[in-house]
Amino acid sequence: MKGKIKLNILKKALPACLGLLALITKGFAQEAPAKLAFDKYSKAALQEKIYVHVDKSVYVTGEIVWFKIYCVDGTYNKPLNLSKIVYVEILDNANASVMQAKIAMYNGIGSGSLMVPPALVNGNYKLRAYTNWMKNFEPEGYFEKKITIINTLRTPDVAAKTTGPDYDVQFFPEGGDLVNGLPANVAFKAVGRNGLGIAFKGAIINQSNDTVARFQPLKFGMGHFAFTPVANNSYRAVIRVGNQKPLLVNLPAAKSEGYTMQVTDAGNGNLNVKVNSSVAGGQLLLLAQTRGLAKLSLNAAPAGGIATFIVGKDKLGEGVSSLTVFNDAGQPVCERLYFKRPKQALFVDAVADAPQYASRKKVSVTIAAKNATDKMIGSSLSMAVYRLDSLQAADTDNIAAYLWLGSELKGAIESPGYYLSGADEEATDNLLLTQGWRRFKWNNILNAGNNSFKYLPEFNGHMITARVTDSAKNAAKDVIAYLAIPGKRVQMYAAKSDANGTLLFNTKEFYGAGEVVVQTNTERDTTHRIEVLNPFSEQFAKTRLPTLELLPYTQAALQQQSLGAQVQTIYAANKLKRYFEPKVDSAAFFGAPFKTYKLDDYTRFVTMEEVVREYISEATVSRLRGRPHITLIDENGLLSPDPLIMVDGVPVFKTEKVFAVDPLKVQRLQVVRNRYFWGPSVYEGIMNYTTYKGDLGGTETDAHATVIDYEGAQVQREFYSPVYETEEQAKSRIPDFRNLLFWSPDIKTGSLTANKVAFYTSDVPGKYFGIVQGMAANGDAASKTFTFEVK
Repeated sequence: MKGKIKLNILKKALPACLGLLALITKGFAQEAPAKLAFDKYSKAALQEKIYVHVDKSVYVTGEIVWFKIYCVDGTYNKPLNLSKIVYVEILDNANASVMQAKIAMYNGIGSGSLMVPPALVNGNYKLRAYTNWMKNFEPEGYFEKKITIINTLRTPDVAAKTTGPDYDVQFFPEGGDLVNGLPANVAFKAVGRNGLGIAFKGAIINQSNDTVARFQPLKFGMGHFAFTPVANNSYRAVIRVGNQKPLLVNLPAAKSEGYTMQVTDAGNGNLNVKVNSSVAGGQLLLLAQTRGLAKLSLNAAPAGGIATFIVGKDKLGEGVSSLTVFNDAGQPVCERLYFKRPKQALFVDAVADAPQYASRKKVSVTIAAKNATDKMIGSSLSMAVYRLDSLQAADTDNIAAYLWLGSELKGAIESPGYYLSGADEEATDNLLLTQGWRRFKWNNILNAGNNSFKYLPEFNGHMITARVTDSAKNAAKDVIAYLAIPGKRVQMYAAKSDANGTLLFNTKEFYGAGEVVVQTNTERDTTHRIEVLNPFSEQFAKTRLPTLELLPYTQAALQQQSLGAQVQTIYAANKLKRYFEPKVDSAAFFGAPFKTYKLDDYTRFVTMEEVVREYISEATVSRLRGRPHITLIDENGLLSPDPLIMVDGVPVFKTEKVFAVDPLKVQRLQVVRNRYFWGPSVYEGIMNYTTYKGDLGGTETDAHATVIDYEGAQVQREFYSPVYETEEQAKSRIPDFRNLLFWSPDIKTGSLTANKVAFYTSDVPGKYFGIVQGMAANGDAASKTFTFEVK
């Protein structure tokens, strides 16, 4: 959706960096003003961050994916009430969307569901979520989560034969590059086909097959080793996994000159940042920033090819910080990430009232949120309870780990909660070295030109974007077009095209599936054509989904889950189709009309023209060149002919089409007798006909109009969970094979008492896992898990 927001409106950290770079290039003596300028820009800058709590991670076709969305300010991790729509998609391995939804957001929170269609093939998919504003930046910044979908009603797909190794190994020089003659640390990561880290032993050999370094992972397939490349040498890594054939991988080529970077713990709460250089002369500047906020800038002049910076950890913000080294020309030459573990400020308690239950018994969970002083506080939480088995493991994703760590890194993190729970510092460092990703890239910033943005934030509701072209298929500028959603509630919007022919229709409270009519005033224009554009992002992160391998020992669990889904479909189909009615403002855009005519209160004439002539006192009918025209009358006399006439909210520009409507199908007529200004348009009054069925009453849309089916914001589905309060209910012969016992996206805690949530077990025995997560009003986030048995 095109549009431009200049620097004085909402901005991401990118323009802030531009301002900083301008100061950097003027000389490093101005380091204090540079930091102040960065702070000034970042306070005006904005970036959104999305976290999605998904009920579980493994589904069979016919099941429902339930989720809750949290939107925060990406700089401060606090709830952000900017975007009113979040786009949710499930993509296959080719980035083809198999499910989509637009989710309405209220105060940074929204929820929804997606029914898994029966035609999907077995595989791993990724659920991603983003706002329209986030489409201005790299898709790596979108929320992504891997889910597994299994279709038990299809013949299993024959896996393609693979001739390569069963694992992948990558190497990442600390700071960015290897440079001949300069010492460096090289991080590595090795994962199997399932995307999880593997254990192995490795060595680095040169072209003479001499071993120059040995290494093995510390945890999750990651680690690092020290290495100094020598000019005119080439290097390969030899990887050995158990008894498998060794794998040879080329090491990244070393540069002839440049910079390397090594960050170590100097003790006493300090970091030692050592920069080795083979480039003659020049001061270096180190800039440390945390999520777009400048924390410090230091100067150093290399002595003997080495520059050292001492960085106090207390100067850095909590979470992921970027340490970037610039040369005296203001060019970034080295960069790496550092993680400062945040102090937990929110604690969620979730306790089931028993460790074990029989089938069809009530489970009561007491939930409370507390701050660091053990005082109960208000929070917005979501909770899922599901069965653990050989297919579905306990989900290790959580909101705090994502906001502080996962959202700042590239790709999926194995066991993300591990790094927030006092993990080994070296393991955390390996993660940062191997999965580092920058929300902005300095080289792109240096070459940036016009700092405007293509996609606007949807702060009012969903923006429908269209493109208007002329008869030669060229973009048409300054064309006024109208978009309407037919129905008893008036939803009509006007827009004027920009130089690119782009039309932006700012809809409000548009829910559910509907027909959309987009047109120009065909009384004045019949040459333009309008195309409604796809609102979903067409940019994709370069993340790879691991191959799904269904092993024999998972068959029993798979059959059980499939049976549960089929039973739900047979016995609870209607209960799964209950929806919450969205609250909408039923008033039309023109507010209260001057007069409303209920046609049942008047004599029913045969034609609509007779109705207007006989008892619409604010209107007169005339004919010009044989065609009818309506003119409204205000307190000062006649307006100009041809007011805006709508039938069920759809503009009808030919009066004879309105007069062709059967009056018996029309419930009421609203009249605005004064000149009315709406968006880029001026109307000589308004007449709005509402039919009994809201179906246009047989009015034909103009042949030049664009009419398409279009989905507005999703209408929320109600989660169904059976109740067994009475003995009769408990003895019901209807089978209950649910594996997801409970889902709620709307659990609130208060400052006085804990919240109690109740649900019932199913007929499926086993171990059940519950997770409660969310955030307080100030943005502090936390999660809590619990388990119980059903026997």
